[in-house]
Amino acid sequence: MSSALEELQKDLEEVKVLLEKATRKRVRDALTAEKSKIETEMKNKMQQKSQRKAELTENEKPAAVVAPITTGYTVKISNYGWDQSDKFVKIYITLPGVHQVPAESVQVNFTESSFDLLVKNLNGKSHSMIVNNLLKPISVEGSSKKQKTRWDYLTQVEKEGLMNVLKKIYEDGGDDMKRTINKAWVESREKQAKGDTDF
Repeated sequence: MSSALEELQKDLEEVKVLLEKATRKRVRDALTAEKSKIETEMKNKMQQKSQRKAELTENEKPAAVVAPITTGYTVKISNYGWDQSDKFVKIYITLPGVHQVPAESVQVNFTESSFDLLVKNLNGKSHSMIVNNLLKPISVEGSSKKQKTRWDYLTQVEKEGLMNVLKKIYEDGGDDMKRTINKAWVESREKQAKGDTDF
């Protein structure tokens, strides 16, 4: 008799096949929601199985320390930009701090007509984006992902020049001007600490 996990895997495969064939938006949305539901159920089953295995290991080896991994919840990515050239279509997604997660935590699966992105454990959450029914077929082998850091200036000279201008305005300005610059400086430092980046 098949295990519950194997049954869920079969359900997931069938939903994926149906997704590839479906053309109606409402049907595709329903299938995509069901796919996410099955994937979450599978993840929970695997965690339960892993925890049971860990408990057995603890009983056999009392000295072992087991630390289950907590990934939090998954956030759906809805904001993105895109651009194209003769050879490529590029999708731009801004996720603060994405440059700080390991490359293996950013996973993208491509098919000829779709892609799905998963960024694991970014600020205690996972981030997901699924795009089906691309306008034209894409090359799976030629598709890739990049994690990028945003530059605020092109050169150090530009950065230092702006800092000198702000310093002069601060020194010559009144109390209101000083408060405004201080507030902007604090907000800028907080933004940098979070890592406002694209990939």
